[in-house]
Amino acid sequence: MLKDLRLLLIYAIILLDVVVGAAIGPIMPEFVRGLSQPQLWLSVGTALFLGMQLFSAPVLGKLSDGYGRRPILIVSAVGTLLANGLLLPVRAGLYFTNRLSDGLTNGMYATIRSAITDISPKENLFKNLGLEGAIISLGFVLGPMAAGALLTVLAVPPGQQAAYVVRLAVTLAALNVGLSLLLRETHTQRPGVRGAELRAELSRSVNVLTIWTRLKAKDTPARGLRAIVLMQVALTMSTGYYFYFVPFASLGPLQMDARALSYFFMFFGTLSIAINYIFYTYFADKLNQRRAIFWLSLVSVPVLAAYGVVGSSRLWLYLIITLDCLTLSLIQGLLEGLLAQRTTEEDRGEIFGLNQAVQGLASFTTILICGGLSVLQLELPFAWFAACIAAVAWQAWRALHQPEPAA
Repeated sequence: MLKDLRLLLIYAIILLDVVVGAAIGPIMPEFVRGLSQPQLWLSVGTALFLGMQLFSAPVLGKLSDGYGRRPILIVSAVGTLLANGLLLPVRAGLYFTNRLSDGLTNGMYATIRSAITDISPKENLFKNLGLEGAIISLGFVLGPMAAGALLTVLAVPPGQQAAYVVRLAVTLAALNVGLSLLLRETHTQRPGVRGAELRAELSRSVNVLTIWTRLKAKDTPARGLRAIVLMQVALTMSTGYYFYFVPFASLGPLQMDARALSYFFMFFGTLSIAINYIFYTYFADKLNQRRAIFWLSLVSVPVLAAYGVVGSSRLWLYLIITLDCLTLSLIQGLLEGLLAQRTTEEDRGEIFGLNQAVQGLASFTTILICGGLSVLQLELPFAWFAACIAAVAWQAWRALHQPEPAA
C-alpha cells in the first residue's frame, strides 16, 4: 500500500498523460494517409516529438530543481492540453505542429522520475520506479479502450473517428491539468534559478553538443552515471519500434485497422502491467540488477528480430509480444532505478533532464534511421532494433566485469 498519497497522485498524472497519447496513437495514420510514403511521414512526426526533448528536458529538469516539481508538471499538463487541441481539424500540417508543441512539454518525465525519487525510501526505489512502467502499460490499455468504447457507443462513422478521439484526448488532458494542480510539492530544497542561470541553461540546451559534456561533468568514477546512460541510449534505440509499430502494422502485411490496433495495445498493456507489477514488487530489489539487464537484453535480440518475419500472422505477432513483455519490457525500470540511486537532492532534476535529452537524441536518431530503412523494406527496421538491444547486452556484459560504482 502506498504510504505517501503524493505518489498515488503522481501515478494518476502519468496514467492520464499516457492514456491521452495512447488514445490518439491509432488515429495518427489518418493525418498523413493522403501523403506519399505515409510511414516515412509518421516517423518524421515522431522524430519531431522526441527531438524536442533535446531542448526541453534539460531546461525543465533545471527548473524543477530550482522551483520544485509541481510547477513543471502543471506547465507540462497545460502544454499537452494545448497541443492536442491543435489536432482539430484532421490535417497533416496540424499533425506536425502537434508533434512539435507536445514534444516541447514531454520533458515532464524527467520531473516525474525526480518526484518519485524524492519521496521514495531507498528500499522502495526500484519498486516505485518499476511501478511507473506498469502504470505506463496500463495507460496503453486504457487509451485504446476508451477510444474504442467512444467510437462503438456513439456509432461514429469512419470518416469522423479521428475528430471524436481527439476531442476525448482534449477532455482527458484538461482533467490532468486539474490533477497536477492538486499535487503537493515533493522537492524540499528549492533555491530558485537566477536569470543568468536560466539564460545559460537555455543557451546550452539549444546546443545539443554540450549535453554529454554536462553529464560528464556531473559524473565521477564512484557514480558511474555515463555507463548507465549509454545502456539507456542503446535501449532507447531498440525500443524505437514502439513508435514504428503503428505504421508497420497498419500499412504492412498485417493490415491492422484502428480497431485491431486498439485490441493489440490492450493485450500488450494488460500483460505488461501484470508482469511488471509482479517483477518489480517481488523480484527487482532482490536481484543483481546488472546481471538481470544482461540476460534480459540478450534474450531480447531474437525477440525483436522476430517482428521482422511475422508476415501477416497475427497469432505469431501476439506470441512475440508475450515474449517481449517477459524480457525487453522489464529492462527500462532497472536502468532507471540504477540511475536514481546515483542522484542527489541538489541535482536530481538536472541529471534526469540531461538523461532524457540524451534519450531524446537517441529516439530522434533511431526514428530517422528506421524511417529511411522502411522506405527500402517495411520489415528492415527490426534488424536495426535487434542490433541496438544487442548493444545493451554487450555493455551490460562489460559492466559485469567492472567494479560496481558506489550508490
